[in-house]
Amino acid sequence: MKHSYSITGMTCEGCVVSVKDKLARVNGVKDVDVDLETSMAHINMERHIPIESFSAALPNKYQIREYQKEIVSTVGEMLGEKSKWVQLRPLFLIFAYLFAASALLNYQDWNLGEAMLDFMGLFYIVFSFFKFLDLKGFPESFRMYDPLAKVLPAYGWIYPFLELALGILFLMRFQVTVALIITIVILGLTTIGVTKTLLDKRSIRCACLGTALNLPMTEATFIENAIMLVMAFWMILA
Repeated sequence: MKHSYSITGMTCEGCVVSVKDKLARVNGVKDVDVDLETSMAHINMERHIPIESFSAALPNKYQIREYQKEIVSTVGEMLGEKSKWVQLRPLFLIFAYLFAASALLNYQDWNLGEAMLDFMGLFYIVFSFFKFLDLKGFPESFRMYDPLAKVLPAYGWIYPFLELALGILFLMRFQVTVALIITIVILGLTTIGVTKTLLDKRSIRCACLGTALNLPMTEATFIENAIMLVMAFWMILA
């Protein structure tokens, strides 16, 4: 018999390997297939195995639940949207703090350009911090949608350091034009990947805040990149 389960807590291919190995060791399991994109595990077993047995076999980082097909309805869609926005709450809070900090740094002698540079610098510093929390797991999640990281895996390892460097350049007002051009290039590439993911309606994790927070890839990710790109273009052309 074959059963499907929903698993939360997986952030990279390493997690997939670990989960698959742990589940396969449960007595009575024939074979296991784990999918990171859908956060699903399909288990072929000799007999019915209580879900408690699978839960006990997995580390606390992962949670396993019985998978039930969603009933598509207006109410269900509304609940799904609410859940999505709740998951994105950390991202919205961070943006609110960044906007507030940028405004406060410039409120005495207001200058929109200076406020934008502060915002972009703080953006990179904060977002690189979250990526450094799991520097090992970030590249695998990032390459799932970034075009350059897919063909050049080393780029995923370099990216957090690049963000940190750009943040410092913006805050110190050093080589701002170069930093703006690099911003347009790297975020432009990422936005292409995000757009393709959204159009394909693939369910994957957003690595914008690393793997420390479980954020779904949504339109908010596109908007996040778009804001930075608009600021970069505005600063270059102004």
